[in-house]
Amino acid sequence: MTTLGMPMATLCSVAITHRRPRSISPSSGTASVNIHGTGTETTVLTVGSHMILPMTATETEQILVVDDEPMVREVVVAYLEREGFRVDEVSTGSAALKHIEESPPDLVVLDVMLPEVDGFSVLTELRRSGDIPVILLTARTEETDRILGLELGADDYVVKPFSPRELVARVRSVLRRTAPAAAKPPRVLEFDGLVIDEQAREISLADAAIEMTPKEFDLLAFLARSPRQVFSRSQLLEQVWDSSADWQDPSTVTVHVRRLRRKLEIDPENPRWITTVWGVGYRFEP
Repeated sequence: MTTLGMPMATLCSVAITHRRPRSISPSSGTASVNIHGTGTETTVLTVGSHMILPMTATETEQILVVDDEPMVREVVVAYLEREGFRVDEVSTGSAALKHIEESPPDLVVLDVMLPEVDGFSVLTELRRSGDIPVILLTARTEETDRILGLELGADDYVVKPFSPRELVARVRSVLRRTAPAAAKPPRVLEFDGLVIDEQAREISLADAAIEMTPKEFDLLAFLARSPRQVFSRSQLLEQVWDSSADWQDPSTVTVHVRRLRRKLEIDPENPRWITTVWGVGYRFEP
């Protein structure tokens, strides 16, 4: 898989292997590629030392890329625009917050290690005021850093160095699973003082409203629709996140269950509502 920072010739040969490139002649801003068996040439975009094949634009979502490394921004922006997304870019956390306030995007690709205001601080501020999907870019490989990002409300994360193509796939996946669901018949689930109103997306316990993020609500509602049925973390990733362990760390589920328990339980260490079936997964207790 192609990773950010790979030399242009290597990247090109990977990107167009299925077209059997015969020769590549880069110029300052474009490169001509002879396609074997067709007798034609195609012009491709070059960004620094990277070459990117053109593709028909089909997306309409607005993406904000926040990274202090110019080459990372250039390549990520080029790949996203190649896939049809509308893309803005900034280099600092403070600029990101200003941009989001003035023109909220559909998703933010956010580097953790930023000058002035770091990515975790930006994410915390975003979660105080809304639920814009966020994918973190991080060079930190420690589990504690990944868990912190998920605890703060990140929708996904990508560890540097990364494949731009994988990042685009993750952007699509996050946008798909955070898109508004199709209209459903009104449904209110009630269990011993816990009320889950799926149409209003509101939760109350003992007549007290409980604030939840969209994904926390989705997870609780999914479990509550099937009382006492056990779901593995992989099943929950697939059903609630529209993802899989190949794309997303299963600890995402663990973090969200922990957050739900803090909000619902008198004693989160001895949960009443969402219990753990050791070695299997989680279930909702009616």
